[in-house]
Amino acid sequence: MSTLTLPRRPAKRVLPGFNLTLGYTLFYLSVIVLIPLSALIFKTFTLTWDQFVMAVTSPRVMASYRLTFGASLIAATVNAVFGLLVAWVLVRYSFPGKKIIDALVDLPFALPTAVAGISLTALLASNGWVGSLLEPYGVQLAFNRNGVVIALIFIGLPFVVRTVQPVLEDAEKELEEAATCLGATRLQTFIHVIFPTIAPALLTGFAMAFARAIGEYGSVIFIAGNMPMVSEITPLIIIGKLEQYDYAGATAVAVVLLVISFALLLVINALQAWQRRRNGAQS
Repeated sequence: MSTLTLPRRPAKRVLPGFNLTLGYTLFYLSVIVLIPLSALIFKTFTLTWDQFVMAVTSPRVMASYRLTFGASLIAATVNAVFGLLVAWVLVRYSFPGKKIIDALVDLPFALPTAVAGISLTALLASNGWVGSLLEPYGVQLAFNRNGVVIALIFIGLPFVVRTVQPVLEDAEKELEEAATCLGATRLQTFIHVIFPTIAPALLTGFAMAFARAIGEYGSVIFIAGNMPMVSEITPLIIIGKLEQYDYAGATAVAVVLLVISFALLLVINALQAWQRRRNGAQS
């Protein structure tokens, strides 16, 4: 006696088929990302190689590179240390006002960068609340390179905290308890048990904060002083060239930042892939 088999109905998908969704994805990315960036690169082709090299290696531009990348590196390093500390406190401890502090971490994301720059300037200038206290000791935090670093620390902190925080929440506390039972100190437990787990996330947050700081403009121009060869960042160089109608020179400097940002993006993706592989191996 034969059994009647009904044909299987294809599973209903929420979205259309692969070909259609892929086409929309590529079209959207082309309009929003690829076409503007390709226009930037094509504009640079109007320069000869010697003109391009001269535009991106002039003394003033090189000084802006040193300030932009140096301050970004310092700010990202500071955020990696203190961002880890903030994430640790938010995950491991309960205290009054914890939700308020957790929400304040995201404030640099929501706050317009110009407002952040004006606020930091009003606070750190020689007539500000903090600047007036440090002025008698000869310490100036505004209108110099120190102001650039402080502004970049402000806008980069959430990247580290929000990257490390979920990893700390998912960390297995049983491993820490086992290490403690075996006689490990708190420092040894952190170095050999906790830190290897959060290291990929911490490196990802560091790279994201560094990449974000390279392109920051709004919060820096108010507190930097914008003195050529001293406290002038690279995005300000681009704006200055545009105001002088030197579009080719502006796009040449912008291409340098684009290439570096793209390289950092590849590093971030590699770190995230490494983190996923580690989590998969541990599970």
